[in-house]
Amino acid sequence: MKIRHEKRITIDDVNSVATEHEKVFFADEVRTAVEQSRLCVEKILQEDKPVYGVNTGFGIFANKKISLGQIAKLNHNLIISHAVGTGQMLAEEIVRAAIFIRAVTLSKGFSGVRFEIIETLADMLNKNVVPLIPEKGSLGSSGDLCQLSNMALVLTTDEKDLSEESGLAKYRNQVLSGKEAMEKAGIQRHVLTAKEGLALNNGATFTAAIASLAVYQAEYLIKVADLCAALTMEALCARSSPFDARVHQVRNHKGQIETAKSITQMINGSSLIDSQQQVQDGYSIRCIPQVHGAVKDSVEHVKQIVENEINAATDNPLIFEPGEAISGGNFHGEPLGLVMDFLGIALCELGAISERRINRLVDANTNNGLPQMLVDEEKNAGLNSGLMMPHYTAASLVLENQTLATPDAIRSLPTSAGQEDHNANAMTAARHAYEIVENLRQIISIELFTALRALELRLKRTPGILGKETGKIYTLLKQVVQYTPDDTLWYKEIEKINQLIEKRDFLIYR
Repeated sequence: MKIRHEKRITIDDVNSVATEHEKVFFADEVRTAVEQSRLCVEKILQEDKPVYGVNTGFGIFANKKISLGQIAKLNHNLIISHAVGTGQMLAEEIVRAAIFIRAVTLSKGFSGVRFEIIETLADMLNKNVVPLIPEKGSLGSSGDLCQLSNMALVLTTDEKDLSEESGLAKYRNQVLSGKEAMEKAGIQRHVLTAKEGLALNNGATFTAAIASLAVYQAEYLIKVADLCAALTMEALCARSSPFDARVHQVRNHKGQIETAKSITQMINGSSLIDSQQQVQDGYSIRCIPQVHGAVKDSVEHVKQIVENEINAATDNPLIFEPGEAISGGNFHGEPLGLVMDFLGIALCELGAISERRINRLVDANTNNGLPQMLVDEEKNAGLNSGLMMPHYTAASLVLENQTLATPDAIRSLPTSAGQEDHNANAMTAARHAYEIVENLRQIISIELFTALRALELRLKRTPGILGKETGKIYTLLKQVVQYTPDDTLWYKEIEKINQLIEKRDFLIYR
């Protein structure tokens, strides 16, 4: 992928680099803009006026002027002192996404770094040197200082060049010191000069990385959720009338209209739909367009905000020609924190309505003639528990998601002796949204498994024809999941479906 100033980076681009290891290069005009920005920093240094982030201390120490001879030490100290954190190490794809986003940020030409710093970030991606980054420790303002500093340890050094100050990185399945990993990969590390330390560690970059990957997964899971809901509708012999296009046109929500149309196409040709005489279906069936559609509209909004962020210059100060450094607050993670809370809430609802459909499938009072807990033979009910516990697990995941979806961005504590008196808590919001995505995939896997079994029991009792698309999905699932009349280790079969979803070729039949 060649990065150009006229090219807007997308969430798909982030995923391609993060998970598919697409190579990253920069166009000549990027180099020109970056080098021009660097000349502006040099001009500021020559003027010897105190400019935040260039020749001053940081945070509460912004009023401390630093001499030219101490600039390199200032930048090195910034990185090693801020490289704290705790918790588990972030997944490799998140770290790769963050490196990519940071390289794009610096390439805008407003950060004042040398072009070789950006080239080194690209080299780390292209040769797959992945720093080990702790998941906790960011307040979301001044961005993800802790995580970005741990990243910067790997690519920077000083005159002492100590391995113990180079962080840790994974290279060719080995965890090494950052120094050793970069040496083995043949990538040069750099002694930082004016403005470069702050350019590397200032901004909500890891938050943006997690947000990008969460949105990428969410868009896919919504589509799978539609397929899943359609399959459940057939298993329950649901009514089609609530999906009539006229119903949705008069409310005129884009996602709602699209969902009704999609579900209608999936169940087209089914002999099970409308085959029973209930007057109405429950909300979790009848209101699929309204709920799934609202989630789609919400994710679309979140996507727009996240893509704005990954195309932005987010460090501080920003450098403008002819040599002006403007100290602002583009590092503040509030835009991401708010929409990550929003994403978490939306996906929590998608999981919640899925669990309600699972409940309808296993409950003989609501499943239109199927056995209690989908036990194969009524005579074995009690001896067999059927799908009682898969529903328990889905309910547990929904309850966890409801806790995780409690807003994080509304919480703030002041830091740096009150200089940083309002923080976004954006990283926490992003991590929680990402966990919700993972839980959602499991819930959908359980609904697919439950709907499959319900359909198998339905068709065994009353042979019929499945819909245009649901029939394809039913056939796909039957190839993967083994039907057993008696109780068995259900989780093994559910995991097969989970893996099928993870492959991302689940929608090939559509």
